Amino acid sequence: MHRAVHIMALGIFAMVTSEFAVAGLMPQIAEGLGVTVPQVGYLVTAFAVAMAVGGPFLTVALLRVNPKTALTALFAVFLAGNVLAAVAPGYGVMTVARVITGAASQAFFGISISLCLRLARPEARGRAVATAMNGLMLGTLLGMPLSTLIGERLGWRAAFWAVGVLTVIAALATLAAVPRLERDGGGGNLRGELVAFRAPRLWLTLSTSTFIIGATFAAFTYFTPILTGITGFAAGTVPLLLVAYGAATVVGNIVVGRLADRHTLAVLLCGLVLNLAFLTGFALLAHLPVPAVTFMMGIGLAGVTLNAAMTARVQRAGNAGPLVNTVHASFITLGVIIGSWAGGLGIDVFGLRAPLWLGAALAAIGVATLVPDLLRRRPALPDAPRDGARTDGDLLSEAVS
Repeated sequence: MHRAVHIMALGIFAMVTSEFAVAGLMPQIAEGLGVTVPQVGYLVTAFAVAMAVGGPFLTVALLRVNPKTALTALFAVFLAGNVLAAVAPGYGVMTVARVITGAASQAFFGISISLCLRLARPEARGRAVATAMNGLMLGTLLGMPLSTLIGERLGWRAAFWAVGVLTVIAALATLAAVPRLERDGGGGNLRGELVAFRAPRLWLTLSTSTFIIGATFAAFTYFTPILTGITGFAAGTVPLLLVAYGAATVVGNIVVGRLADRHTLAVLLCGLVLNLAFLTGFALLAHLPVPAVTFMMGIGLAGVTLNAAMTARVQRAGNAGPLVNTVHASFITLGVIIGSWAGGLGIDVFGLRAPLWLGAALAAIGVATLVPDLLRRRPALPDAPRDGARTDGDLLSEAVS
C-alpha cells in the first residue's frame, strides 16, 4: 500500500475531528458565543449543508490542478476555517467558519479517494479506500472524545486550535509523501467528469449510499438519549459505549476493505440486511442492556463501514474522477442530514425508539435500490469472465485508468 494512502487517512481524521468538535462542545460554545444550544446545533447543520452543496463546487474549481496541489490548497482553506472558528467573536463569524470547513472537507474526501484509487493496484483499490476511511472510523472513535476533552480542559477555542495543528501536520505529511501526479485524464476537465452523470445507474448507486448512511445516522445521532432514557445506562457510561461502537467501526472497515473489490454487491447486500436486523433488534429490545449494546455494536460493524464497497460500486457505475467521488460524498452527507433530521422528528411524535425504526426502514429501502444490480448479475463466479464478457474488476480498472 502506497504510504500516501495512509496520509490521506490522517487528513480525513483531521476533517472528521473538526466536524464532530461542535457536537461535543455545544454547551461551552453556546455560553462562549452568547447563543442557545439549539443555535449551536444549527452550526452542525451548516457544516453538513456546506459539505453537500459547497464541496462539489470547490472540487470543480480544482479539476485542472494536479492532486497534490489540490490537496494542499484544501488544507489551507480548511486551516483558515478552523482558525476563524477559534477566534470567532460571534455567532455569525462562527457560522461562516463552519461553512468554509464543511466545503473544504467534502472536496478533500472526493479528491483524496480519487488519489487513493490511482495509487493502488487494481486488485487492492477497495483496501486502499478502506485504509483512507480509517480516518473516518478513528475520527468517530477518538476525534470527538479528544476534542471534547481538550475543550473541557482548555476551553472550546482550544479544540479548534488543536485541529489546526493537526491540519498542519497532515498537510506537511501530504507534501512529503504524495507524488506529484498529473491530472487524471478522465477527470481533468469538467466535461469529462460530467459525462458520467448521464447514466441513470449512477444516480441509483448514489442513492444506495444515502440510504446506507441515513439508516446508520438515524440511530447513531440519538444513541445517547436512547441508552440513557430507555436502556437505563448512566450518562457517564455512555462515552465508553460510544468508544466501543467506534472500535467496532474500525474492525468492520478492515473486513469490508478486504472484500469490497471482488464481492462488492454481496458485501453491500449483507451489510444492509445485517444493519436492518440490528436496528430492528435494537428497537425491540432497547430496554434490555445486553441486547441493546450488542445490537449497537452490530450497527457499528455493518453501517458506515460499507464505505469501501459503496465507493467501488460508484466507480463502476460512473468513474474514479474527483467530481464523482465528491458528489458521492455529498450523497453520503445527505444521508447524515436525512437520518439525523428525520430521527429527531420521529422522537417528537413517537418517542425515543423512533430513530431506530426509521433506520430500519431506510436500510430496507437501501436493499431495494440494489435489486436492479442483483437482477443484472449473471450466474457466474465473481469477477470471472464468461464468453469474453468484461468483469466488474475490468470495468473498475477501465474507469480508473
